[in-house]
Amino acid sequence: MHKNVFTPANAAMLLIDHQVGTMSWTHSHDINLVKANAIKLAKIAAGSGIPVLLTVSMEDHVQGPLIPELKEILPEAYEKRIKRPGIVNAMHHEEFNSAVKALGRKKLIVAGITTEICVLFPVLQMIDEGYEVQVAADASASYTKYGDDIALRRMEKAGATIITHDQLISELAVDWRTPLGQKLSGILAYH
Repeated sequence: MHKNVFTPANAAMLLIDHQVGTMSWTHSHDINLVKANAIKLAKIAAGSGIPVLLTVSMEDHVQGPLIPELKEILPEAYEKRIKRPGIVNAMHHEEFNSAVKALGRKKLIVAGITTEICVLFPVLQMIDEGYEVQVAADASASYTKYGDDIALRRMEKAGATIITHDQLISELAVDWRTPLGQKLSGILAYH
């Protein structure tokens, strides 16, 4: 097995600002598809036992609450969500940064809204802090396609790996015949 592979035993998932209001401002991708993929990420984590950290920015303002599906799929993570007062880079927020450290995982799967603001800056800092990061591009979106592409290029140049949720499913499953493989195959886009 590839030594750098992400597994349920060594990875954690960070879902940043998948908030009802914030998502409505993005135009880089079909937001219904982005939402569906974010929900799939939550199901992947729940199904494989990967620890998840949710964070929101100013949820009592126009940004609004997290999409309700995250509360359904990840009720514990939802209750423990980190509420940021307006700090752009979630890693600058002491509570979030400490919560990431407390997960005890060096491999992080990240997705969020928007790619060019709320994902880009924490990911750059995570890499600086020694984390290995995979960014699920298909569960993230930006104001424009241009902004999204440039943010992904910048993260990749800094050392992040850009993935889709289906790549993550396949990487974690390893073998479709195993109980985990069977659970994850049910989340694949082709179903």
